[in-house]
Amino acid sequence: NAGKSSLVAALTAARPKVAEYPFTTLEPALGVAEHGNVTFVMVEVPGLIEGAHRGVGLGHEFLRHVERTRVLVHVLDGTEKDLVDRYLQVRREMELYGHGLAEKPEVVAVNKVDVPGVQARYAEVRDRLHGTVRAVHTISAAGRVGLTDLLESMVHALADERQEVPR
Repeated sequence: NAGKSSLVAALTAARPKVAEYPFTTLEPALGVAEHGNVTFVMVEVPGLIEGAHRGVGLGHEFLRHVERTRVLVHVLDGTEKDLVDRYLQVRREMELYGHGLAEKPEVVAVNKVDVPGVQARYAEVRDRLHGTVRAVHTISAAGRVGLTDLLESMVHALADERQEVPR
């Protein structure tokens, strides 16, 4: 959950509230991203907590916004001790909620790669999530590191998903 606002701010003209504490975002922030000749809308949704599928926290409000997305980008705080477990907690909430959320294409961004020790955690995340997500990237949303590769993955995931959805 850490770095979602910074990522949207780095990739779009949107200026969501960015702060040094968790759960800063209380409502979705939209921004238009461009990569090559592709333009798409990014939405940052509030952070998810355990029990969200039952309406805990912003629960259903958060999950309803996620229903409208085509591709999910999970931003993991690379400095967190149990970052893969946090990702798996979000996945469990999406599965319990239903509505097709667990079937959406996913890209994972391990954030704060500019902090010592975070780059070394990339292999752990990549290996544990191999085969379950489309791609795993290391980024620094605040430092604008790794964003081109992340954007490339997002664009490819969107293109693949658009081909599969009947119009």
